[in-house]
Amino acid sequence: MKNRCPWTKEDKLMITYHDTEWGVPVHDDHKLFEFMVLDTFQAGLSWKTILYRRENFRKAFDNFDYKKIAKYSESKYKKLLSDESIIRNRLKIQAAIENAKAFIKVQKEFGSFNKYIWQFTANETMINKWKSLSELPASSLESDIMSKDLKKRGFKFVGTTICYAFMQAAGMVNDHILNCPRYKEIQIHR
Repeated sequence: MKNRCPWTKEDKLMITYHDTEWGVPVHDDHKLFEFMVLDTFQAGLSWKTILYRRENFRKAFDNFDYKKIAKYSESKYKKLLSDESIIRNRLKIQAAIENAKAFIKVQKEFGSFNKYIWQFTANETMINKWKSLSELPASSLESDIMSKDLKKRGFKFVGTTICYAFMQAAGMVNDHILNCPRYKEIQIHR
């Protein structure tokens, strides 16, 4: 694909992610939780690092089943801490478990996590018009508000930068650069 967003570089897995997932609107609670877990672990790391461990995370965290994760025992937590195939960060593992519990509470209150999370962009994909990668922001007013509300509800590792990365991944914002073919493709299919 000519003129693809340059952050993919020549990396095959990053290109596949860019061309098939990044920026595509997600309304499935299971997939939204997956992105939440992956973005939690991304904090302070590159997306490439997480993407290359995604299948390992999927196995370690029961295919991102938030109902199971919310019930993890101390022994499961210790097993995750010793799992070299994932990022073994004590606080991030605890956050994934606590976030699963908070996720379920939000579902009960709003009917779905999807209904809750998409309110921060008025249930629409925000369309940006960036000409170069250097223009992409690390956060936005919407991610600031989302971050504050998630924290209030007990979520961990949900700072505004993580929230903005989540918004990009879940298609709440279209941050493909203008000359990237995916920019228009996503707008057509939203």
